[in-house]
Amino acid sequence: MDGLRSLIDLALELPVVPSFSRIGFAVRRRLFDWPDAESWSMTGRTVVITGATSGLGRQAAASFARMGARLVLVGRDADRLARTRVELLAEDAGAVDSVVADMSSLDSVRAAADEVLALAPRIDVIVDNAGAMYPTRQMSPDGIEMSLATMVVGPFVLVGRLWPRLAASPDGRLVAVTSGGMYAQRLPLDDLAYERGDYQGARAYARAKRAQVALVREWARRLRGRGVVANAMHPGWADTPGLEASLPGFRSLVGGLLRSPAEGADTIVWLSAAPEARAATGQLFLDRRVRPFDRVPATRLSAADRRDLWDQVVALSGEPDPTAPGR
Repeated sequence: MDGLRSLIDLALELPVVPSFSRIGFAVRRRLFDWPDAESWSMTGRTVVITGATSGLGRQAAASFARMGARLVLVGRDADRLARTRVELLAEDAGAVDSVVADMSSLDSVRAAADEVLALAPRIDVIVDNAGAMYPTRQMSPDGIEMSLATMVVGPFVLVGRLWPRLAASPDGRLVAVTSGGMYAQRLPLDDLAYERGDYQGARAYARAKRAQVALVREWARRLRGRGVVANAMHPGWADTPGLEASLPGFRSLVGGLLRSPAEGADTIVWLSAAPEARAATGQLFLDRRVRPFDRVPATRLSAADRRDLWDQVVALSGEPDPTAPGR
């Protein structure tokens, strides 16, 4: 029976459209008889989540709150953070703190990391969810291309400063929220800043997400044996404010096949809470199952490539390697 279910799952995965759409989620939920994503208790656990004021991040934060977690919401808009905090508290959430951080600014990220450490004596889960798509090539305050700064270098610095506290948890987990769009893009290691060719926002976004996933694999390798499980997930095609703002044509085309935010966020919650989700590290998930990192051979990054990427991001961060001995 397990073999048959896996074959059906593979039949959904290969043609992309049924897999990434709400069809894939509905079929797999019934096929594998999933327990509800909020069925696990997170009482006593602290979750730090970026991009928590809308879309998948907001949905995941609400789930964590209902599961009893203490939340530290990280976002760039103080007013939206305050509203989200009030909304979550109105839903009978436990402790909810918020920290303002512009992920494209390294000074802002460093200050936010210090504030998170002051607020949270323990950290059990970090969800790296913040993202943005820029229509034109822009530079961050630190002189880094904005997509790379916001979704790669900034989160790297945040995780780098928080991971020792994550490692002190009896069940530390790092979850990176990526995009299925990364499958269509290779990551040129000699042009991370997108200095060559005509800039396209969607392509820069996909490249940054591919870098994010490669770094998760490196985090998993470097933190293996230190009690931290690090995985990435992609939500399929979920109907979020970010999708509507950045890809309105795609949203109109796919229409009723888009997943709800709850369906898109399901695997975030599962990876953060389910006991069985600790069984794998350094993997990419869709709908609670391990998926390939690459669909096109030309996009594949070798282990040496991932180490090269790590070293380049360390250099861009202006900080020592966060996993170096003695750190």
